[in-house]
Amino acid sequence: MNVKDFSYELPQRLIAQDPLEDRSSSRLMVLGKKDGSVTHRVFRDITEYINPGDCLVINNTKVIPARLFGQKEDTGAAVELLLLRRLCGSQWETLVRPGKKAKPKTKLIFGNGMLAGEIIRVAEEGNRIIQFSYDGIFEEILDQLGEMPLPPYITHQLQDRQRYQTVYARHEGSAAAPTAGLHFTPQLLDEIRAKGADIAEITLHVGLGTFRPVKTENVLEHHMHSEFYRLEQEAADKINRAKQGGGRIISVGTTSTRTLESIADEHGFVKAASGWTQIFIYPGYQFRCIDALITNFHLPESTLIMLVSALAGREHVLDAYRTAVQEEYRFFSFGDAMLIV
Repeated sequence: MNVKDFSYELPQRLIAQDPLEDRSSSRLMVLGKKDGSVTHRVFRDITEYINPGDCLVINNTKVIPARLFGQKEDTGAAVELLLLRRLCGSQWETLVRPGKKAKPKTKLIFGNGMLAGEIIRVAEEGNRIIQFSYDGIFEEILDQLGEMPLPPYITHQLQDRQRYQTVYARHEGSAAAPTAGLHFTPQLLDEIRAKGADIAEITLHVGLGTFRPVKTENVLEHHMHSEFYRLEQEAADKINRAKQGGGRIISVGTTSTRTLESIADEHGFVKAASGWTQIFIYPGYQFRCIDALITNFHLPESTLIMLVSALAGREHVLDAYRTAVQEEYRFFSFGDAMLIV
């Protein structure tokens, strides 16, 4: 399976740079996974595709303001830091730019000394492990000094931090937003409940590896990043109840999908669990838990386009993407949505 099999042409102008004023006014492409049929709707129409007894699964992770700008203590040279994940206490795995001179024992300062850090060692893929020191509460300092870690393809300044959070974000820990959920409003969620569908919350803290292109020519040689997940008993009960009653499990986003497919047994049932997942879903994978997927349009040659291709078929997905380009859909994090049913 070659990585080029998941490529497509995308004009730069179709990469969404700003969120829409109304979250639910994004366009929605409905893709039939069996026949490749395409229907054009608006996202708020999603309720028409959700039935009584279904269970919508959402990822309630919250993005932290993980981008920090500081200096090296000895030279004053500018440094950009991206927090990837907390390891223990005040130790974090980070991405440092420029990276070549970011060697162990290098000391960094942020916010005129409000936050200090020392590089302890170099981890996998060149990431740096940093020990931070500070007075007060780390999260409060980060809220003052940090910026939201928007993907590199978004070049506009984000005016409102909350627009890179879902309306149901609760548990801090992500370096990127679960962007399929950005289209939902509280009103839309209430309408879904009113239809007799359940909503189950899971947590998966999204890492930057989600957005990185596959660099190996052979897809099967790609090393998948790991991400922390948690599924509570209440959510597991809702998902299993829908399964037992003949309802569908509708996953909001690839992150919810990876969590559910990591936990589910051979019959698609789940139980409360937490841990790290490195699941890599690509064509040929047999889904155990999810029946339908709400997602955004993904980067060419990414693990995410491979995941949706596993669900709907590579040819159907690439045909749908070509149609989306022709119809000038908005792509990626702040872009439009797709429902695969």
